[in-house]
Amino acid sequence: MRMRAFLTFVATGAFALAGCNGGKVTHPYIAVTGGDPNHGKVLIDQYGCGACHIVPGVRGARGLVGPPLIYFSERTMIAGELPNSPSNLIRWIEHPREVEPKTAMPDLGLTEDQATDIAAYLYTLRGPEGTRWIE
Repeated sequence: MRMRAFLTFVATGAFALAGCNGGKVTHPYIAVTGGDPNHGKVLIDQYGCGACHIVPGVRGARGLVGPPLIYFSERTMIAGELPNSPSNLIRWIEHPREVEPKTAMPDLGLTEDQATDIAAYLYTLRGPEGTRWIE
């Protein structure tokens, strides 16, 4: 119980201190998706995400249709519509047209578990400061 109270205090303090600086998150967070980033990387390759996106760590993922996913975990928004959080990212990956009806991003028919694994991989993509998100 004391540990839970301590962790809650630390997390609350981190959120209180979090700020943006020109769109760049200035305090480190940890992405908590419950997904498997290694499987997510495999799925990104299998579903051909690299045809539209540059995805670091995924061989041949050099597409220029969608935005590059470099430093994804440092972004503040997803598709210019949603705050960057694990639940929003999973929703976006699973059903992008429910979020943005005119998006070019296709609904790939991914399950929630697959979208969760892909989100877990995307949250490993951080900049030199090691910034990551927590929901």
